[in-house]
Amino acid sequence: MGRFCSPLALTLLAMALLQGCGQPRISGRIVGGGDAPRGRWPWQVSIQYNGHHFCGGSLISAQWVVTAAHCQGSHLGWPECMFIYRVILGEYQLFNPSPSRVASSVRQIIIHPNYSSQSADVALVQLTEPVRFTDEIRPICWLGSSDSSPDNDMCWVTGWGTTDSNVSLPSPKTLQEVQVQLIDFKACNTLYNIDPDPQIGRDPVKPNMICAGYAEGKKDSCQGDSGGPLACDHNGTWFLTGVVSWGDGCGKPNRPGVYIRTEAYGEWMWGHVSSSNQPSTTVSHTSWINDAGPSFSTFILSFTMLLLSR
Repeated sequence: MGRFCSPLALTLLAMALLQGCGQPRISGRIVGGGDAPRGRWPWQVSIQYNGHHFCGGSLISAQWVVTAAHCQGSHLGWPECMFIYRVILGEYQLFNPSPSRVASSVRQIIIHPNYSSQSADVALVQLTEPVRFTDEIRPICWLGSSDSSPDNDMCWVTGWGTTDSNVSLPSPKTLQEVQVQLIDFKACNTLYNIDPDPQIGRDPVKPNMICAGYAEGKKDSCQGDSGGPLACDHNGTWFLTGVVSWGDGCGKPNRPGVYIRTEAYGEWMWGHVSSSNQPSTTVSHTSWINDAGPSFSTFILSFTMLLLSR
């Protein structure tokens, strides 16, 4: 028998979205980008080892962050020495701590079981305690695998990574942002197949990935941005469309950045987030969906947006 959405489940989902998923209070390097306005990307986190930033991530609920699986092998001692790691939330300038800054220790790290250099470069980090949402700490919305991505091909990538290959972001290390165009994996492979790198080979971009950037290059994510968000606006609500994963250099022609397509991993993400009994910001979940009604998640999103617009 299919599971039907109860009034309680409907209320819980509406409340989860009404708490501010994908709703920054501020509207309006990464290569080719610039300083982000303070508070514009409240889901952006810095994952730090021994006090040093090494990867980005996105807050998706009060206690969970999504990042790249390859970040977890960036330093010796992960995950055995999790006490050395911190997730920094509400930060703007890494060398000039913000009053909104919250540093959380890590309870557990879950790497996707199918992770390899070719696939599933995604991981979840559970904070030791739920964080309190503020104007500068808020979760981003995300889609389940049964939902379609927002139809907006211009999105934003953010982070504290290098501003070019081996060029560090200058002090005080202000969060960077850049607008990029989405490129589907087939079109992206066409670009990567132009004078292909022998170490990468032909058709390196898989269906569970998405690219973002431009054929001419110049605007891209770079080292240190790994694990961070590729965020897309849909009618005023921001969705996590991708996770910074890999690229051939930074900002090079015919080499757009490659991101894990989070839509492909929504079910896996939800399975872990929901098991911790924390409110999630996912738009849909199979236990809350009438199996005979595939448009339910569209309905609840529209219903919640109506509430948010008042």
